[in-house]
Amino acid sequence: MPNRREFLSAILKSSGYAVTANYLGGLAGSETPSRDAAKPNVLFIAIDDLNDWVGCLGGHPDVKTPNMDRLAKRGILFTHAYCSAPACNPSRASLLTGILPSTSGVYHNDQPWRPVLPKAVTLPQHFMAHGYHVVGGGKIFHGGYPDPASWHEYVKQGPDPMPPNRPLNGIPKTAHFDWGPIDVSDDEMDDTKIAKWATKYLSQEHSRPFFLGVGLFRPHLPWYVPRKYFDMYPPEKVTLPNVNENDLDDVPPIGRQMAKPEGDHRKVIETNNWRKAVSAYLACISFTDTNVGRVLDALDRSAYANNTIVVLWGDHGWHLGEKLHWRKFALWEEATRAPLIIVAPGIARAEAKCSRTVSFIDVYPTLIELCGLSPRTGLEGVSLLPLLKDPSAPWDRPALTTHGRNNHSVRSERWRYIRYRDGTEELYDHENDPLEWTNLAEKPEHAQLKGRLARWLPKVNADDAPQRGAAKLRPEAL
Repeated sequence: MPNRREFLSAILKSSGYAVTANYLGGLAGSETPSRDAAKPNVLFIAIDDLNDWVGCLGGHPDVKTPNMDRLAKRGILFTHAYCSAPACNPSRASLLTGILPSTSGVYHNDQPWRPVLPKAVTLPQHFMAHGYHVVGGGKIFHGGYPDPASWHEYVKQGPDPMPPNRPLNGIPKTAHFDWGPIDVSDDEMDDTKIAKWATKYLSQEHSRPFFLGVGLFRPHLPWYVPRKYFDMYPPEKVTLPNVNENDLDDVPPIGRQMAKPEGDHRKVIETNNWRKAVSAYLACISFTDTNVGRVLDALDRSAYANNTIVVLWGDHGWHLGEKLHWRKFALWEEATRAPLIIVAPGIARAEAKCSRTVSFIDVYPTLIELCGLSPRTGLEGVSLLPLLKDPSAPWDRPALTTHGRNNHSVRSERWRYIRYRDGTEELYDHENDPLEWTNLAEKPEHAQLKGRLARWLPKVNADDAPQRGAAKLRPEAL
């Protein structure tokens, strides 16, 4: 049975790395200095299920996110950033490996990614190979797939306090689709524990550059956070999303199946929970924003404040009734758009906004270029460095999102084009229809436009990766 050092060494060597003795010492946990003092550190903040309801993105008029807003003012806010997949596992696997779901076959949460990508070198592994001390805590990779090979040290996501007498919202038989205040302190919540672990790390002296991953779970369901955050958003005063009750009339059957209007949406309406749900989601966002603030304050107090790149990203968006849909798992704007903020001292100017459509698949090549690491072949994104230097620079790449095999969305600055596996389509003009209420796909005058957007669809649609627990892997993975 290979030990940790041998295991990591084999993975990296199989991917073309020359693994040095100094690096192997790092794998074993050594603090032997091997750093170039000029290399920047990286603070990598991942937030689960966070849509555009952030103050700086203007997605909801009532939200209070002073810490994410102040972070956006320090660097560049990408106002149109999109996930590779609208689900936790495939989105995170794609961002952290630089490989699209359509290439890997990892489309859903129940598909472990490492068995089908055994030679993939993850973003944190690439930093490890260049002498960085790489640590993570909370939810970075999805749930049960933490990938120990990607970290020198890792603090697993822990349990949160659970209220008695669940469900609090009165909707039965919906598992963790629940919300309500709990009477605990912030310190009892796992996200706060992870944030304080990160603040401790930032207060310490480090002999080499670091990559610090901080994964915050809220606003993922269930929406249980301390009562004081619910008090910020009385349900009777919150603003509900602007929803068209006939919105699915012009949507193909596969899209309607994704929306499931007779599922969550009907239950929320029939139990008079819509306002309570919006209040709960906003409460969880403000709770997470407080933990972002804890980490940023620690960075500001540290010796690393002026030499640390900060990346804050959400793994995908979230619906709260738009398109008569709840949760993620769809190809429309609400499920695919999420925050992306990059602070790169000396490169990205402060208080900048970029409206170009970018993808989270671009984060991996961007960070290795920002930090002067060797480039990697096989990455399917492109570096955002030109946009960090000039947010209005020419950019002709739309963002691709995939949900399930051969279901894709292509989002340009003006248009969203969706093609499902049966060839049915949707087309939305965001200049005139920002809520995506009118499907223009059948209009003959848009045939050429659809053709241009369709050129960005993937040429490969890999077979589904085996589900968790499946005994048989695809032959090329063995």
